[in-house]
Amino acid sequence: MQLDRAWPWISTVARLGLAAVFLVAGGLKVGDLAESGRAVNAYQIFDYDTSKVIGAVQPFLEIALGLLLLIGLAVRLSAAISALLLVVFIAGIISAWSRGLQIDCGCFSKGGAVANGDTQYGLDVARDAGFLLLAGVLLVKPRTRFSMDGLLMGER
Repeated sequence: MQLDRAWPWISTVARLGLAAVFLVAGGLKVGDLAESGRAVNAYQIFDYDTSKVIGAVQPFLEIALGLLLLIGLAVRLSAAISALLLVVFIAGIISAWSRGLQIDCGCFSKGGAVANGDTQYGLDVARDAGFLLLAGVLLVKPRTRFSMDGLLMGER
């Protein structure tokens, strides 16, 4: 079957795409962990101290997931953690949207308050749903080309 032969390549594109997303997102936040904590705090879900901790840990988690996906190690586990993280991100955005908060999600920026009408919640949710789809592909079809998992299993 042609589709059976295509899946490892489709999954490879999904793996590398998701790796790029997490590496860029984490890389943009890791330089200013205090700002990352303020972005989490803008969601008004956690107290300030908890937000600071989440903001300090999140970039390193994103970078770790990005690196694991980039080299293709523990692909299904990395995809599962990615999917869980993306569901949390989507829930956070929907929560901010439903409560009328005027914030930037902080996904690929500094986050925080924005002027009335400058939010892009619908686009943010759609974008993260697309990333969630990539994670879903990897959960179902974790075998990819050019991966450490493949090398460890004797594939070429």
